[in-house]
Amino acid sequence: MSRLPPHAVQGELKPLANVRNIIAVGSGKGGVGKSTVTVNLALALAAEGLRVGVLDADIYGPSIPMMLGLSGRPDSPDGKTILPLRAHGVEAMSIGLLVDQDAAMIWRGPMVTQALTQMLNETRWDDLDVLLLDLPPGTGDIQLTLAQKVPVAGAVIVTTPQDVATLDAKRALTMFRKVGIAVLGLVENMAIHVCAQCGHAEHVFGAGGGERMAAQYEVPLLGALPLQAAIREQGDAGVPIVAAQPQSPAAQAYREAARALLAQLEQRPALRSGILASLLE
Repeated sequence: MSRLPPHAVQGELKPLANVRNIIAVGSGKGGVGKSTVTVNLALALAAEGLRVGVLDADIYGPSIPMMLGLSGRPDSPDGKTILPLRAHGVEAMSIGLLVDQDAAMIWRGPMVTQALTQMLNETRWDDLDVLLLDLPPGTGDIQLTLAQKVPVAGAVIVTTPQDVATLDAKRALTMFRKVGIAVLGLVENMAIHVCAQCGHAEHVFGAGGGERMAAQYEVPLLGALPLQAAIREQGDAGVPIVAAQPQSPAAQAYREAARALLAQLEQRPALRSGILASLLE
């Protein structure tokens, strides 16, 4: 695939020189598998030929290092910037790589938002087509900082099918719209479970919640992802399902969702003037 151009962001912000498109992955509540979706979407986008990174913006509960199998501290060759770590073909940065694994981040809001902006701006990303931001759940300090200071080309909302999850997801979607960030689509996670022994398919968390929400808010449903033990097991092992079992139905569902996400991003206005034009060369 050819390099992806930078696309329009909110307000008067400009895309970063070394990151063409930042996509925020958010949810209204915890426990919907947002980080699992983020890492597998990242690997799926890389499989499409893009240069991809992941920034773990969940300062209080960083999980990206475990899910990507990353360990060790990043290098800082000049004492001012940090080299991202790399796994499964994607770059990654997380506060979990900079502190002890069991350390509790007892920080107030300003410290959290400062940590996010520093990790974003001081990491030496290598001319990425897409950087996925794995946000904490909710609509708090991190999300407000994102809207004010981070040039975001679009957002993806992750939910599960049940009504209580879509109710919170609607709040996240509304928040992004209020701050001028384009919502590229919705991902319904844990949509269906297929028994590994008998093949019986069951909608454990209900059916159609994501589809109804997508229709209500007139956003695309990018994909409906399965509830499958292997997805959890591979995430815990640091080898996400898209890398571990690329031909599996679950991995293919992530690949289809990634393609749908790209299709929506490519419909956004591309920036091709001034200094940004040099990024396309």
